[in-house]
Amino acid sequence: MPDGARPVLEVDGLKTIFKTRGGEVHAVNSVSFELRPGELLGVVGESGSGKSVTMMSLIGLLPSPPAEVRKGSVSFDGIDLLASDEDTLREVRGPGIGFIFQDPMTSLNPVFTVGYQLREPLIKHMGMSKSQAQLRAQELLELVGIPDAARRLKDYPHQFSGGMRQRVMIAIALACDPKVLIADEPTTALDVTIQAQILELVKDLRHKLGMAIIWITHDLGVIAGIADRVMVMYGGQIVEHAPARELFARPRHPYTRALLKTVPSVRGAREARLNVIEGQPPILWAAPISCAFRARCPHAIDLCSIQNPPRFNVGPGHDAACFWDFDKDGPRDV
Repeated sequence: MPDGARPVLEVDGLKTIFKTRGGEVHAVNSVSFELRPGELLGVVGESGSGKSVTMMSLIGLLPSPPAEVRKGSVSFDGIDLLASDEDTLREVRGPGIGFIFQDPMTSLNPVFTVGYQLREPLIKHMGMSKSQAQLRAQELLELVGIPDAARRLKDYPHQFSGGMRQRVMIAIALACDPKVLIADEPTTALDVTIQAQILELVKDLRHKLGMAIIWITHDLGVIAGIADRVMVMYGGQIVEHAPARELFARPRHPYTRALLKTVPSVRGAREARLNVIEGQPPILWAAPISCAFRARCPHAIDLCSIQNPPRFNVGPGHDAACFWDFDKDGPRDV
């Protein structure tokens, strides 16, 4: 990643809600971050922490209603995506920002061949003829490691294994040479061998193509091996943000520390129990006015119940939204 390079993506104060019969669910609350060219940003947190909703909000992929992006700005190459119309967003999706969804079987259309689904964005966004798009589609399948690519273009999604379908999804996301690739837990449903292959593929493509990547996952082990920076989310907010090595060496939010303790150790005793985070993530029926993690936190203090902690700077490029100061093992001076 070039030092001092201008961000390719800037998100400021993003807020997304869902309107339900029971009221409004505040799924994303004042999320701000930036992404630089060639950088890989890891986004981690439990299910329901707001990871996927945040990234889908950026390019208008959430159904409206019930979703509504209520506040914020998303700048991509000088374009405010939240202020853009649907036609502009369609032009950004693909050539500007590619998206790999969690489940390739439900994301790929079962009634069209893989070749058709690869050619479609090439013809629409890149202006290729059908024959040009066919050749490029074959190159893309070869790029993501699918053997006998020319023949496999004629196959349907159900004729591919889970790992191969995920490779097809990556090929579609890469078809228009995007500047930013968002990967939404692309290896969650795969066995560990295929997962390792997909991770190596993404790392290789990142270096070959120089794109910036946002990798969403709940697996800290995955992030440790690929990310430059890590953004930890809880209750629809960023609770810690740091360079990857710094985060693993000096976690400064109780939630991050709890997540790290849940990672199984290969050196652990066979009879040892796995660590868990007691309790459940909150359902946010209102914008948070107190710490969302306080009910599960061993370091909660009175202030946590009456004020939502801001993100305090705790090191170079490292901030944490917590009133507890782990450096002095006591409440922070605020």
